[in-house]
Amino acid sequence: MDSTLTVILGIVAMLLPLVVGRLIWKRFDSWFGRNDEDYMNSLEYFLKKIGFTILIAFILLWIGMTLVFTGNGS
Repeated sequence: MDSTLTVILGIVAMLLPLVVGRLIWKRFDSWFGRNDEDYMNSLEYFLKKIGFTILIAFILLWIGMTLVFTGNGS
């Protein structure tokens, strides 16, 4: 694979988890909030929200980097 294409795909693979993580963070309340303001302000809810966001972003980053660098050995 051309090194320029590898760099471009690598940048996309690093930025995609940030974009998806931001979307998950913003929409998490509507998916799992239960319309309960006390629950949504609790530490348990915040930890679930941050954990789920980081998990999805890390999985996307891992898949993206694997796809970019597969077959680039010498």
